[in-house]
Amino acid sequence: MAFSQQKLRAAANRSYKISVAKSLNEAKINKKQTAFLCHSHKDRVLAQGLQTLLKEDGWDVYIDWQDNEMPSDPNKETATQIKSRILETDWFLFLATSNSTASRWCPWEIGYADAVKSLDNILIIPTSDDNGKHYGNEYLQLYKKVDEASNKIRSGYAVFRPNTPSKGVWINSLAS
Repeated sequence: MAFSQQKLRAAANRSYKISVAKSLNEAKINKKQTAFLCHSHKDRVLAQGLQTLLKEDGWDVYIDWQDNEMPSDPNKETATQIKSRILETDWFLFLATSNSTASRWCPWEIGYADAVKSLDNILIIPTSDDNGKHYGNEYLQLYKKVDEASNKIRSGYAVFRPNTPSKGVWINSLAS
């Protein structure tokens, strides 16, 4: 199972205005967990939809294009600031789509996160397109993934370790 891109697009329609710097600072002050969302800018709507879904579940998710401190054109300063935000946030989320896996920046970002974060704090968010096609490269299978899950008792999000698709751990927030 994967996050439906259609569901992410629908969630983007109810997105919240988010002040990125203010949100991260408030989250830290309130000892809330934060996450950096790695995604292709071609998937802007999907990223915004995921941010909305996770915000509705109490997650604070950083998206670089919402940050007024980011340069308008990607350059060396962009890389420096992205590295800083990856270090500042508690979690690294990789929105797996055809665009993110083909991106020049996304593989670099997850490579950097792999070097500076605990593997337990790197999560893949798999998606499926409108035709049911799932996305992800071989190297993404090294990491745990967050996915929608349900059973007879509950539904929500669960974290699955690599190669264990049926043994997820329910989560209510990134702190769980």
